[in-house]
Amino acid sequence: MTAEFIGLLVLYLAVLLAIAPFLGRYIRIVMEDRQSRLTAWGRPLERGIYRLAGIDPQAEMGWKRYALAVLALNILGVIAVYALQRLQGLLPLNPAGMGAVSPDSSINTAISFVTNTNWQGYGGESTMSYLTQMLAMTVQNFVSAATGISVLFALIRGLARHGSATLGNFWTDLVRCTLYLLLPLSLVLALALVSQGVIQNFNPYQEAQTLEALHYEQPRVDAQGQPVLDASGQAVTDPVIARTQTLAMGPVASQEAIKMLGTNGGGFFNANSAHPFENPTALSNFLEMLAILVIPASLCFAFGEMVGNRRQGIAILAAMTLLFAAFALSTAYFEQQPNPMAAQAGVNNAMSALAPGGNMEGKETRFGIAATSLFATITTAASCGAVNGMHDSLNPLGGLSPMLLMQLGEVVYGGVGSGLYGMLAFAILGVFIAGLMVGRTPEYLGKKIEAHDMKMVSIVILATPLLVLGGTALAVSAAAGQAGVLNPGAHGFSEILYGLSSAANNNGSAFAGLSANSPFYNVLLGAAMWFGRFAVIVAVLALAGSLAPKRRLPAGLGGMPTTGPLFVVLLIGAVLLVGALTYVPALALGPVAEHLQP
Repeated sequence: MTAEFIGLLVLYLAVLLAIAPFLGRYIRIVMEDRQSRLTAWGRPLERGIYRLAGIDPQAEMGWKRYALAVLALNILGVIAVYALQRLQGLLPLNPAGMGAVSPDSSINTAISFVTNTNWQGYGGESTMSYLTQMLAMTVQNFVSAATGISVLFALIRGLARHGSATLGNFWTDLVRCTLYLLLPLSLVLALALVSQGVIQNFNPYQEAQTLEALHYEQPRVDAQGQPVLDASGQAVTDPVIARTQTLAMGPVASQEAIKMLGTNGGGFFNANSAHPFENPTALSNFLEMLAILVIPASLCFAFGEMVGNRRQGIAILAAMTLLFAAFALSTAYFEQQPNPMAAQAGVNNAMSALAPGGNMEGKETRFGIAATSLFATITTAASCGAVNGMHDSLNPLGGLSPMLLMQLGEVVYGGVGSGLYGMLAFAILGVFIAGLMVGRTPEYLGKKIEAHDMKMVSIVILATPLLVLGGTALAVSAAAGQAGVLNPGAHGFSEILYGLSSAANNNGSAFAGLSANSPFYNVLLGAAMWFGRFAVIVAVLALAGSLAPKRRLPAGLGGMPTTGPLFVVLLIGAVLLVGALTYVPALALGPVAEHLQP
C-alpha cells in the first residue's frame, strides 16, 4: 500500500465528512419545507411550478398513490427518451448529423437513464446529438436522482411518524429536491469544472491539426467504386497519412455535474471521465469523486435529524465508511501488484517504467494507480458508474472489489436516496436477527418489525441478486449471450457477471470487454435495470406505508440500541453475510478463478 493512496483516501474522507453534516442539515430544511433564508430565493418559482402543473403541495399521499406517481413519471420518461433518440435525425442541435438510434439500443438507453443506471452500449459522441444529450440524458439525470431521494424521504417519514396513513407528496418532494438541491449544486460544480477545462459549448465538431501524422489503411476501389481484390480474394488497402483529427464538442460540463451529483454515471464521451474534455486535471478528478458521494453521505445526517436522533444517522454513516475504506484499500492493494498476465508474458519491466510493481494497464497516466483505484471504488460504492479508467483491465482481485460493492446492493454510501434506503433495509434485517437471538420482538426506532415488514425487506435485499444471478445464468447458457463475450474462460464470465451486477443494481459501469449493444443484451439488461430499480422502490414504499401508522414504543431495558459500536458491527455483518455470501459461488467462477489460474 503506497503512501500516495493512503494520503488521498484520508484527504477524500476528511473533506467528504466535513461537508456532510452541513449539507445534511440543508437537505432536511429543503425536504421538510422549513422556512429558511437558504430557500427563500426559490419560493416564487416553486409556487409557479405547482400552479403550472396543477399540484396541491399540501395534499399528502398514501404509499400506493406515492408508488403510482413514481411509476407514472418514469414510464413517461422512458417514452420521452426513446422518442428523442428515434427522432433525433429530424430535430435541431445536431451539428454532426446523427441519425436515429436503433430501436433495441433506444429502449435500453431510455430505461437506463430513467432508472439512474446510465448504462451505455454506445459511444456518446458518435451516437447522440446535442439535443438528445440535453433533453434526454441530462434531464433524466435530474429526474432519476430526485426520484431516489424522494423515495428515501418517504421511508424516513414512515419511520419518523406515528399514527399516520401518508408519506408526503411525491410531486412536491420531486420539485423541492430538484429546485433547491440538485440544480444549485450542479450549477456550482459545472462552473468549477469549466474552470478546470471541461468544455461547454454548442460548436460543431472540430478538425484539429495533429503534431504528428496519423497512419492508417484505406481500402482501394476501382473506377466504379468497387473494392479491389488481390489474387487470394482479399481487399487491397493503401497506406494513408492524415494530419488532422476530429474532436467532438458539446455541452459537457452541465451533464458532467449532474451525472456525478446524482450518482447517475454514463458520459458525454465514450471514454467517460477518462476523457480530457470530461475530466482534464487532478483537481477536476477530485471534485468529481467528491460529488459522487457528497449527497449520499449527507443524507445520513438528514435522516438522523428527521427521526429525532442524529446518532442514528451517524451509526449508519460509520458502517458505510468502514466498509468503504476496507474496499478501497483492497482495490488499491491489488492494483499495486504486477498484472499477473503481464508477468506471465514477461513485460513487467515495461510496466514498471510507469508504476513499479503496479498495474497501469487501462489507466490514465495523469491519474495513476492511486486515483484510478479510489475512483473505481467510489463509483461502484455509489450507483454512479462513471469511470476514469478501464475496469476490464483491473487485476482479477482488484476488479472483485468494485463488482462486490455493486452486488451488496450499492449500500456503502450508495446512490442518492437508494443507498440509504437499501442500508436501512439491512438495518431492519440486523435488528430482526438480533431480536430472534434474544427472544424479543424486534424494533427499530421504536417501531415493531413484523412479518409484513420483513417480507418487504426481503424483496429489497433479494430482488437484485435474483436478477443478477438469473440473468448471468441465462447469458452464459444462450448462444446470443455467449456471442457477446470477447474473452474466453473466467474473465469472460466475469464480464457477464459484472454487466448484470451493474444493470440490476443500477450502476452503469462495465468491464467493457462485453459486446452488449446487441438485441439480446439490450433487452436482458434493460429488464434487469427496470425491475432492479422499481421492484425495490415499490417494496420500500410498501415498507414505509406499513411503518407510518405504528405507534413509537418507548425504549425498553432489553432493546437493541441502534446508535453504538455494537449496532455498527451488526449492520456490517448483515451486509456482508447476507449480501456477499449470495455471490460467493459466482465470484469463485469469475475473478477468483482468474486470479488462481496458471
